[in-house]
Amino acid sequence: MAKFTCNFISYTLHRTVDITVVIPSVTIPESMGFGASDIDGVPDDLSQLKGTARHSKKDRFPVLYLLHGYGNNHAQWTGYTNVELFAEEQNIAVVNISAENKSYVKNGGDDFYSFIEDELPDFICGMFPISRRPEDTYIAGLSMGGYGTLVHALGNPEKYAAFGAFSAAVDINPAQLSGGEAKDLDPSIDPIALADKLIASKAKFPEAYIAIGGEDFLLDANRAFRDRLLSAGVKVTYEEIPEYGHEWRFWNIEIEKFLDWIRPIRTDAYAKTAKRQV
Repeated sequence: MAKFTCNFISYTLHRTVDITVVIPSVTIPESMGFGASDIDGVPDDLSQLKGTARHSKKDRFPVLYLLHGYGNNHAQWTGYTNVELFAEEQNIAVVNISAENKSYVKNGGDDFYSFIEDELPDFICGMFPISRRPEDTYIAGLSMGGYGTLVHALGNPEKYAAFGAFSAAVDINPAQLSGGEAKDLDPSIDPIALADKLIASKAKFPEAYIAIGGEDFLLDANRAFRDRLLSAGVKVTYEEIPEYGHEWRFWNIEIEKFLDWIRPIRTDAYAKTAKRQV
């Protein structure tokens, strides 16, 4: 896996932003000429191997925009989980940004909503071998990032093939969370209102994956949101693991499950390939 830590000037936020981008790249087994089935046949003389690995790729990669939680930044997902390993195995790029405590919406003078919807894909797809196609684009996040995931996926369903909301802060107020004055939540950034609006419009609902730990303080809110979707006829994949709370060990489990779960949905050039050896 190639991991890039980038700092670039945002024309939306009018300042620099830190992001981490992970891109599938040549693995050690591939560099040594091993296929998926012959890793056990290592010759004594490695000079016998004639690798065919190349850094040029046959097509652009699908992408997962992966959002952090309150108090985190662009580095936490790759620091606390094995997402690099999972993404390498699955041939999918992952993008993490630093959104401070602004909940991925327009908040306190920073328009992170427009940044994520417009500028971030412009930068990522312009700089890296990453697909612009909505059917190759996924979004997921934990806690505050789960809230951001719901706001973006349900507010722009035409842009995302699927979403993953892990321990999502479904009913937070972004202004209050960032230390500002609490106000009535705008329906345009309210996951419940956005879900109701999307259902009423009869537009295509993105493929939905919701996960929560049984000991999580957000459990009731997530169950209620799941039930709301199910009662409206929305197909939801729901995961609840009793022994976990609001914690990284749970999110490490769920990000791998989410990447496995989207495999049947994927239509990109790498979708039919087997998991890679890393």
